[in-house]
Amino acid sequence: MKLDDDIHNYYEHLILERIEKLDLNASKSNDYIADLCCLALNQVPPRYIRYEVDMSFYLPQSERQQMEMNVENAISKAMRFLDEPKGKKPKSK
Repeated sequence: MKLDDDIHNYYEHLILERIEKLDLNASKSNDYIADLCCLALNQVPPRYIRYEVDMSFYLPQSERQQMEMNVENAISKAMRFLDEPKGKKPKSK
């Protein structure tokens, strides 16, 4: 059995949108962006959809804003981790 090719996590779209907004493609390597995506996506809950239009029409504005805030926080945290000097012990929270 194979899942439909159209099924994807809506947060992927939001993560990529945030990366573009921050213009990270211009200053970071493809490996950095890939690691950033993985780290950020692991911090947000999955939200699987089939069609983008479903989210556009049926997602309340307040929920969309919360999802965008979740993405901002996840990207910031992932960037701090990736930009941290290697060998330095991370602070626990």
